Amino acid sequence: MSDYRERQENEIFTKVLKAGRRTYFFDVRETKAGDYYLTITESKKNFGENGEATFEKHKIYLYKEDFKNFMELFQESTEFIISEKGEDVISEKHDKDFKTRTFTIESDEEV
Repeated sequence: MSDYRERQENEIFTKVLKAGRRTYFFDVRETKAGDYYLTITESKKNFGENGEATFEKHKIYLYKEDFKNFMELFQESTEFIISEKGEDVISEKHDKDFKTRTFTIESDEEV
């Protein structure tokens, strides 16, 4: 079985968050033993000097035994950032295209 086909077959659930040039994929996958784990992938679209688009990807694997601690530290970290810097986006001052970017969450669910 090809690696691509195996990846598709063990994918159980997917959510996508588009945020400007970045896209985040939240994929629930199944292990060979039948358990589930989460992969979070950040994909960032870049353009070379020739105008050709490339994608830089970063992925983390998160297993059930780490969910609680991960969520607690994620919550603590995000609350710290909001309390220290507020919810205003500072990068707006530095990114000429910021106001034209859209942020959407895609879902496979019907509304």
